[in-house]
Amino acid sequence: MAGRRIEQGDSDYPAALIDRLGDAAPRTIYALGDAAILRNRLLALVCSVQCPGGIVIKTLDAARFLRDAGVAVIGGFHSPMEKECLDLLLRGSQPVVLCPARGLANLRIGKEARRAAREGRLLALSPFAENIRRTTSARAAERNRLAAALADALWTPHAVPGSKTQAIVDAALGRGQPVFTFDHADNSHLLRAGARPFGEGFSGFG
Repeated sequence: MAGRRIEQGDSDYPAALIDRLGDAAPRTIYALGDAAILRNRLLALVCSVQCPGGIVIKTLDAARFLRDAGVAVIGGFHSPMEKECLDLLLRGSQPVVLCPARGLANLRIGKEARRAAREGRLLALSPFAENIRRTTSARAAERNRLAAALADALWTPHAVPGSKTQAIVDAALGRGQPVFTFDHADNSHLLRAGARPFGEGFSGFG
């Protein structure tokens, strides 16, 4: 994949970042792959590292549904649940946007991701320069803010109450972005905050 810098003011710089993050929008983003993928309607996946067992199967089934429906998903794909979703999504034919919490230099990706890259449907995107080699919790939170701001809607299988993941959800809801989660007792706090149930009838982001 060819790498490039995209500066604020460039034609490929996503206007959504300015609209949703304002002064906090990164002045530069770094891309490997086809930046035109960002023109798709994107669904951001953010999920806490801890995910209740009752939600795991629902999440994997939903990932298969999104793959088969051709929905383009963006995320860090770092938590265990997110990684499993990435494995499923990469077996489809829709675009995927991978946002690591570090620079893109020497980025290691698996076999399915390499195949998606060859097919032109994988974009790696980061707000961090190439010399940033280490992932931290603060960088992961910044990465998740970027992914959420770029998306038309969020899918949050689970967010631990009071966690940084819930903060991402709360910010998205505050901006008026749709957020979808599962109608499950462990997600009652998300549903009370305004998240919508992600059920079998999910067919879009509206």
